[in-house]
Amino acid sequence: MPRYDTLLEIVRMLDRDLLMVPRSLVPIVQSLVRDHLKDQPGEGEERSLYAGDGDRDEDTTQEPRNEV
Repeated sequence: MPRYDTLLEIVRMLDRDLLMVPRSLVPIVQSLVRDHLKDQPGEGEERSLYAGDGDRDEDTTQEPRNEV
């Protein structure tokens, strides 16, 4: 379990922000993010967490892989 300051350092190295949102507001924040991403070209599509940049061009008729 990383300490908060370690987690914050990792997030900053990835050029991201760490936001703490009350659980009751998480669905609203997720909705806002989805709406924002829909307006961005190429950014609104959902991808696997482990998908590389080259995975976007793969044939979509291919059977899905079982990823863990």
